[in-house]
Amino acid sequence: MSGCLSHIRVLDLSRVFAGPWATQILADFGAEVIKVEHPVYGDEARHLGVHRLDEAGNETGETSSFLAMNRGKQSVAIDFKSAEGRELIRRLAAKCDVVVENFKSGTLDRQGLGYEDLKAINPDIIYCSITGFGQTGPYAHLPGYDPLFQAMSGLMSITGVPDGEPGAGPNLVGFSVSDIIAGLYAAIAVLGAVSHRDNGGSGQHIDLSLLDCQMAALSHIGMNYLVSGRMPVRAGAASQTTCPWQAFRCADMDLMIAVGNDRQFAKLCEVLGLEGVAEDARFRTNRDRMAHKAILVSILAECFSRRTAAEWRTDLDRAGVPSSPINNFRQALEDPQIAHREMLFEMPHPQHGPFRFFANPIRYSETPASYRKYPPQLGADTARVLQELLDLGSEEISSLAADKIIAPDSR
Repeated sequence: MSGCLSHIRVLDLSRVFAGPWATQILADFGAEVIKVEHPVYGDEARHLGVHRLDEAGNETGETSSFLAMNRGKQSVAIDFKSAEGRELIRRLAAKCDVVVENFKSGTLDRQGLGYEDLKAINPDIIYCSITGFGQTGPYAHLPGYDPLFQAMSGLMSITGVPDGEPGAGPNLVGFSVSDIIAGLYAAIAVLGAVSHRDNGGSGQHIDLSLLDCQMAALSHIGMNYLVSGRMPVRAGAASQTTCPWQAFRCADMDLMIAVGNDRQFAKLCEVLGLEGVAEDARFRTNRDRMAHKAILVSILAECFSRRTAAEWRTDLDRAGVPSSPINNFRQALEDPQIAHREMLFEMPHPQHGPFRFFANPIRYSETPASYRKYPPQLGADTARVLQELLDLGSEEISSLAADKIIAPDSR
């Protein structure tokens, strides 16, 4: 079955996380994605993360970071610091609908591969630039990585153990959240631009900043500050705005409780055997509960400590009160709901056997995601793509390989 984006060809000049995450989403839904990499070093993500081992314990040359972001793509190894390489990129761009890049602002312009350069060749091109700080502003020329954007956006100031408690201080979110959020925004931006162009509009340049994306993603917590003027604080596993919405220690382990409304709070009190607490003027509404949070949390904590997390969860599920154990990755993947939703799938590898990946969570009823191609080896598709799209002959490809414009082993 063709995916909903099977009519789109993407030239992926991005590397590491944000850009590749966006183009992998497009590939999952049928877009043809041509990933351009340096002929020798490839995408930096090929050297980041945990190295995959084969069944005999030998390194396969693959890393967790690259595998996470690059399924469904073709790898074309071109050195576009050379004039011949840049000409190949321009010729490929003429055959594509979308270009995604995440070089520092101005880098590709100086090489004749910026938006205006490629627009002159392909007026309908959609050109998505993902940078740390955007194409404008006092920081536009600077490089940046996820920890900087977590810190600059204010995210770290609300993440971590509260002041006055053991281990207090700001913490990073446990994955590269700024990159992933920017990748999601980039995919959305590309889809919007494609829709605009295909409905009588033109191609366009998308200017996407990781810092902008992380600021926008602060969402309701950022709006809390704009509405109240009160500075959000680190709250550990608790909510800034809702109570009870935090982890409680049971007889054996922690249990996360998320009470979203007054009806659920009344049900929680019923399960815990707390007669009269839901009607107490201090706790009747969420606003009341937040105002008297310390008192309420102390009452609830004492109750939860009397039984195991599994015992409480059984009763809470029956009453419709949201709760969850705090799983590690193994426990999460063994959860029957996650297993039922098939959030893991296997892809075959020609040398090293099948390997598991996390699935795309978007479930279309008519054009589901398809996982057609294992993350590519460096330059594996160079010769074929140059032959099929640019009509290059074998002698010309051999000459380019000899001159190290393309990977010498790419045929």
